[in-house]
Amino acid sequence: MSDNKGVLVVGEIVDQRLASSTLELLNVGRKLADNLGEELSVALTSDQTSDAATQAASAGADVVYVAENPLLAGFQIEAQLLAVEHIVKEIAPSIILISRTTNGRDLGPRLAFRLGLGIAFDCIDLNIDPNTKDFTAIRPVYGGNAMARISLKGYPRIAVVRPKVFEPADEQSSKEAKISKLEVTIDPSQIVTKHIKSVKEESSGPRLEDAKVVVSGGRGVGSPENFKYIEELAKLLGGAAGASRAIVDEGWVPYTVQVGLSGKTVTPDLYIAVGISGASQHMAGCSGSKVIVAIDKNPEANIFKDANYGVVGDWDKVLKSFMAKVQDMVDST
Repeated sequence: MSDNKGVLVVGEIVDQRLASSTLELLNVGRKLADNLGEELSVALTSDQTSDAATQAASAGADVVYVAENPLLAGFQIEAQLLAVEHIVKEIAPSIILISRTTNGRDLGPRLAFRLGLGIAFDCIDLNIDPNTKDFTAIRPVYGGNAMARISLKGYPRIAVVRPKVFEPADEQSSKEAKISKLEVTIDPSQIVTKHIKSVKEESSGPRLEDAKVVVSGGRGVGSPENFKYIEELAKLLGGAAGASRAIVDEGWVPYTVQVGLSGKTVTPDLYIAVGISGASQHMAGCSGSKVIVAIDKNPEANIFKDANYGVVGDWDKVLKSFMAKVQDMVDST
């Protein structure tokens, strides 16, 4: 029987606040910890952690471990790995949860290698067996066409969780969690990459991951010039524009708007897919949408199997007519 105890969430800080993905992990982590009868903790590693630590303390964590060091500013993978590894060895959790963000994709496998452990990647469900207390993770395989149940050997068990599959934890100000500061020494010689600068992408609307409405375009829209209509409709509806991997690979749009298994996961109230065939890899990124509307000229397109509503027709005629109607509604209000 292992001496490892507790569930540890590896947190991320964005503009001195907890990332929404960390709040999601705190939600599922709380359930796992309660089922085990153990503590839920969160690790925060940065040059400034006070605001995020207070937030984590009121979002369900029992203990917040913070490690502050000037070398942890931004996201230097070598520095972050050293800090998180130090915390893991210090507290010996039984389960570690990491979000499958850009940072988490880098950190998770490296941490598993350092600890000599396996890892469950891109998990969409996590469970504790009520009888044996064994931890299992569910992840899509074969492009989302099947689900695998993963059991891990050794401790701690490490799971990298897909964003947006769990609701974020409620922030309850009455929660009293312990904030524990840990001293982490980082040798600058161990940092082999250098952070030159951060460039923020200009955006006038909601973030793709947070938008209530997402309009995505695929190769069926014909050309990169036509993608402007996707962006215009998204703006009219107060949402964000997304894209299939096909047109990202073609260089029509940047990777930052890709929706799918290898892109971003979105869960809007309304997802409009224009000229997207509906490959399983794409649907893995938008299947959590409340309503999916598909527009495609091919009546046999896979997208119609997952869509709540479908329009078979030339996207150019359908979309422009719809946009005109939406504009009329906006003008009349």
